Amino acid sequence: MTVLQDNARPMGRCPVAHGFDAMGDDYYHDPARHLAEVRDATPVFWYPYLNAWIVTKHEDCLTVLSDWQTYSSAANSAADVPAKHRDIYPPELVAKMIVGQDPPGHTDARSVAQRGFIKERMDRLQPEIEARAHRIIDRFETKGSANLLEEYSLELTTQTIMALLGLGYEHEAMLRQLRDDLFAVLSSAHEPLPEPKRSEVWDRFVAANLVLRGIVDSRRDSDADDIISVMASARNDDGSWALPTPQIALHVSEFAAAGTDTTAQAMTNAVIFLAENPEALQDAIDEPELWSRVFEETVRRRPSSTFTSRRATRDVELSGIKIAAGDMIWIALASANTDPEHVDRPFEFDIHRPNPTDHLAFTAGRHTCLGNPLARVQGTTGLRVLFERLPSLRPDETDAPDFLKMALLPVRRSLNVHWDVADVERSRERTIRTVNLQVLQRTEASDCVAALTLGHPDGGQLPHWKAGAHVDVHIPNGELEPYVRQYSLSSDSEERTIYRIGVLKEVAGRGGSAAVHETLLPGSRVTVSWPRNNFRLSPAGKYLFIAGGIGITPILAMIREAERAGADWELTYGGRTRTSMAFLDELAAYGEKVAIVPQDEFGHVDLPGLLAEARADTLVYACGPEPLLRAAEEHAAHWPKDSLRLERFAPKSVERTAPDAPFEVEFAESGTVIEVGADETILDAAQKAGLPVISSCKTGTCGTCETPVLSGRADHRDSILSASEQEANETMMICVSRAAGNCPRLVLGR
Repeated sequence: MTVLQDNARPMGRCPVAHGFDAMGDDYYHDPARHLAEVRDATPVFWYPYLNAWIVTKHEDCLTVLSDWQTYSSAANSAADVPAKHRDIYPPELVAKMIVGQDPPGHTDARSVAQRGFIKERMDRLQPEIEARAHRIIDRFETKGSANLLEEYSLELTTQTIMALLGLGYEHEAMLRQLRDDLFAVLSSAHEPLPEPKRSEVWDRFVAANLVLRGIVDSRRDSDADDIISVMASARNDDGSWALPTPQIALHVSEFAAAGTDTTAQAMTNAVIFLAENPEALQDAIDEPELWSRVFEETVRRRPSSTFTSRRATRDVELSGIKIAAGDMIWIALASANTDPEHVDRPFEFDIHRPNPTDHLAFTAGRHTCLGNPLARVQGTTGLRVLFERLPSLRPDETDAPDFLKMALLPVRRSLNVHWDVADVERSRERTIRTVNLQVLQRTEASDCVAALTLGHPDGGQLPHWKAGAHVDVHIPNGELEPYVRQYSLSSDSEERTIYRIGVLKEVAGRGGSAAVHETLLPGSRVTVSWPRNNFRLSPAGKYLFIAGGIGITPILAMIREAERAGADWELTYGGRTRTSMAFLDELAAYGEKVAIVPQDEFGHVDLPGLLAEARADTLVYACGPEPLLRAAEEHAAHWPKDSLRLERFAPKSVERTAPDAPFEVEFAESGTVIEVGADETILDAAQKAGLPVISSCKTGTCGTCETPVLSGRADHRDSILSASEQEANETMMICVSRAAGNCPRLVLGR
């Protein structure tokens, strides 16, 4: 192994965390806990084994990840190529790995590669992932036991990436081996790769890349939409290929590794966490929308890539430790995700965290994982299908976890699991994720709210739910497609045979609520989804509930749950008039715990008074019209983080000091000029015009749509560019950013 430049530097640095061992059993059992043992005393420390600094605090990690000019990624692909392969695989080619480049090279390569990984395409792939998961489980479900990692997790991710790459099964063995070899090549930039293993790895790696080069060449000018064809057919403005064949083959090698192993590791780790947290497992089984949160909490708690690395380009200081230009820095993602200064209860596996994606498992900034949309769709779907089919599945007891020991990427090789084979027959009888119900009862809960009690005509049990959940109701619409509207469940979650919803008749609405009032009468049949919950009641000693109008519906169920838990609570419920306020008869039973505030009698709810003083061990739940919720946010701004939980009827709008105005954008490469309306994004306007723009998150957080600014001033609204980069105004994220208020036209380099 060659460690670039550092051989000439003194090896010793201080401080050193003497208790940390990236090759020890404690690290492989639980990287985050092992790092936590040294984080407080030595948040930044020198690790001689890797000849690098290790950074453990979330704030420091984010600083390194966000500044590519100070902390370069170039050393991540600094592997030492054996002499016999350098003619066909020169070191400068290895340096073009996406994970090992800085802008502008990184930007150019990513702009081509990411076309195969946009979120919309990954979402469209979900049904196929689900179908593959079912077919894989079909093979082993009657056995009662399996090596989950090999027989399910890796099988699913390998099949998916092969389909995305357009590769036939004749290449499956090569792709599986390429996964391990790519990780070994990456790690060899930092960890020793002794002979004869080094030669064996490189022989296989180069041979596989030569096969891939032939496939790339065969797909030049292809109009297929597999990832290899998309990359192979991309051209520059002058008609030349956007990327050379060897580089595309290299990127395919990266995808073969990252697109299979990391997600497979995450799904397998999730099974372990769920076995240790049976309540979380039951919640996800009962409420399938929670599987995405299971996946996010798993990768927060144990990211598949424990570290990523950078090289300092100048002398810097992190947490009081001076780091010299040229020194390697390892960013401890597992530690950053469990830093108690950033996340509450960092080692609890909590799938109900208010901000489940607030982690660095997919890193951050320009090197945010290209395939994270695929990982999220695949991991969520794979876990959901697995436990729908085999809900009793649990890992075997084992005292010797089976890992391929690499500090950068601790790769689990197996996880043996078992289940009750009776699950097989039960899963075949399971109801699909919608249920056909009957309106058992209808009452007028107020002068504009109808309360509908839904259930099976025979009184059969319904899917379980918890306070805060809602259902999709498919409302008849004549000969047209039914309306689909979401309504909170307001009944008692312990009553398993009925759902109750309250529906406000909105005269100026889109027709759904009017159709409910007109067509859903006692005896009517209606299709209802299984319950979903984005407004779950979290445990707390005290609750302050605030409801406005129809926003009382989820709060009713929360009150019952708080009562059962023995928690202190109070409710303030506002409405236009007393006769417009639903369920007052039920609330009367709670006496002075409930304050009824009709506006025509008492004015608006006194939010400044209610929220003036932050209360210890108290959560605030608010639901109602947008003005009420905005006011609650304003007056609770001084409360502890995450004390206020809201459920909105519509997406929150961006608050601006001045209204957005139309402006023009010229795309220099095509010469096309478009007008961007006050109520649309540059991305939306460009897509309408048929321009070849791409995006993923559409929230300014992934960097996919980064576009050069040739002239004009941008109003930057993204979360990627640093303040200095925004001031430099060289690029912008066209999914959220606009022209500055005094700039009538932007000229962009596309």
